[in-house]
Amino acid sequence: MNTTYMAKPGEVPRKWYVVDASGKPLGRLASQVAKILRGKTKPFFTPHVDTGDFVIVINASKVLLTGKKAEREFWYRHSMYPGGLKVTPLGELRSKRPEKLVELAVKGMLPHNTLGRKMARKLKVYAGPNHPHEAQKPETITVF
Repeated sequence: MNTTYMAKPGEVPRKWYVVDASGKPLGRLASQVAKILRGKTKPFFTPHVDTGDFVIVINASKVLLTGKKAEREFWYRHSMYPGGLKVTPLGELRSKRPEKLVELAVKGMLPHNTLGRKMARKLKVYAGPNHPHEAQKPETITVF
């Protein structure tokens, strides 16, 4: 009788990875980072358990928006008051808050439930090349 291995939350080993976003298209970067956060790169992936690793994204201000996405795509948010819709082009968001741009792209590719919010907390995004997580000894990985 073969049984399927199901990972338990307490016995999942966690690693730290550093991803350099400079010159990488936003969607490709976000999909691969979401895959690592979700744990789909591990052989013992379990859908209902957070089996993913921590990811540090550096140089978020140098991420690529291909085509005319910088002018034609927008970030929408609403204050929940009448007339409270705020619209920001992605090009402006990349220049003012590049961390938010990468976080939103990755968060949109994670599950939209409690487990997805827990996975999103393991994402650390920085606009420049420096990060304060050297004590965790992160491994550098390349995203294509």
